[in-house]
Amino acid sequence: MHWCRILSANIPALYAKIVHFVKFMTTELRAERTGTQAIHRCASLLRLITTHNRNGMRLVDLYRSTGLARPTTHRLLQALVAEGFVRQDERSRRYFLGSLTYEMGVAAAAPYTYDLRDTCQPHLRDVADRTGDTVFLTIRSGFDGVCIARAEGAFPIKVFVLDVGRRRPLNVGAGALAVLSALTDEEISRITVANQEKLIRDYPRFDSDQMWKRIHQARQNGYLMNHVLEVESVRSIAVPILDPHNRPLGAISISALQNRLNGQAMLEKVEIIKEAVAAIQQKLRAHLQDEDN
Repeated sequence: MHWCRILSANIPALYAKIVHFVKFMTTELRAERTGTQAIHRCASLLRLITTHNRNGMRLVDLYRSTGLARPTTHRLLQALVAEGFVRQDERSRRYFLGSLTYEMGVAAAAPYTYDLRDTCQPHLRDVADRTGDTVFLTIRSGFDGVCIARAEGAFPIKVFVLDVGRRRPLNVGAGALAVLSALTDEEISRITVANQEKLIRDYPRFDSDQMWKRIHQARQNGYLMNHVLEVESVRSIAVPILDPHNRPLGAISISALQNRLNGQAMLEKVEIIKEAVAAIQQKLRAHLQDEDN
């Protein structure tokens, strides 16, 4: 009875403490959820601007593409501008990546990535000069492929299927598929599942069976041949670049009109790309040995 009286006397205080704790946790969880949501939304805006950084993006394009409300999109963009992640052109009012984004990208680059671009540039130029076609350097970024460099050949009809900085699912494009071909089937399946919604929404012509067919052929032939999904009558060929441990770092690809990538002419261009990739891989091995010494 004594303990019952004590407990009864303290029930109001205990109840008040429980209510206070629940309110506190609810506020904390709401704040955490709101903060996390804002981070995801900012990341979506930055990915879009990165993909279209060459021409920039209008506010209307950004809020329509993300599905966010116009005021919310504008508020987030202003915060990104204030922090230097994004800049807004005064005349066109379009949004571009800010200088801080570049600085962070350089600082956070994966092993070999920053060196890879510098190492590959002269080889990209050589491939473009020898083939006359547009040459691309693609690397992996999570479940996506990102074009980090490009060189234009002398052929008058240019095929610009990728801008530098453009991000696409790793399941799309010759360079990205060449990277996939150097991964295990289990990893490829995991990436495909992760990108499924995006592939259905943005690439209605994507065919999983065709993707696997291209990958198996690439493993047999030593290069990947692909028809460009977004542009009719354009074909691409690509060769993966492997690090000294045989992990894919990226790929060099050529895109051209189909009649320029047929038969013997295509095989000759494949050999030119392979020569460039072999030279790049040799430089990377030498670089690693120098670091070890």
